[in-house]
Amino acid sequence: MNMLRMVVTIILAGILTNNYVLSKFLGICPFLGVSKKLDTAMGMSAAVIFVMLLSTAVTYPIQRFVLEALGLEYLQTIVFILIIAALVQLVEIVLKKYIPALHASLGVYLPLITTNCAVLGCAILVTEDFGSAAYASFGEGYVYALSCAFGSGLGFLVAMAIFAGVRKRMESCDIPETLKGLPITLVAASLVAMSFLGFSGVVHM
Repeated sequence: MNMLRMVVTIILAGILTNNYVLSKFLGICPFLGVSKKLDTAMGMSAAVIFVMLLSTAVTYPIQRFVLEALGLEYLQTIVFILIIAALVQLVEIVLKKYIPALHASLGVYLPLITTNCAVLGCAILVTEDFGSAAYASFGEGYVYALSCAFGSGLGFLVAMAIFAGVRKRMESCDIPETLKGLPITLVAASLVAMSFLGFSGVVHM
């Protein structure tokens, strides 16, 4: 029961208080670039969730049983990027074959998931938060790490969905000429991020 409560708390924290986009400001490139249309934003979010989960599932045991065991922790970033790159290639191949319309709409942003700091940040941070130093049991830490990755992916999806709705509404607004384009987009993004401050203290990890 305690583990279930912890898992739920971790997922909610990833969505609300520790949102990688709106709280940690990671993954801003796809957040701004692929949020013009809701369907494209959802497609990108689904790909990010998949890559976050799979990359965490692979990098967590590699970090604990390979890098730490051999004293190669300094190779963490390089190893993690290579793993994420391989997973992104897998996603790209699947989308290109089975959902070509979504693959075309995502364009260059799909391969850019490889260097998406939200995905890399998730893989690194969950390893630090739920690594061997904090949890003697590999199974317990592994479950919490996957829960954190899933919650972080859902947080990315929520941020993308909300911002896609905001940008859709902005299309019908009378925006001053000096703010059109990127300036009003950044202003709107900051307001969305500020709105999530209201969740501070409700769920915190």
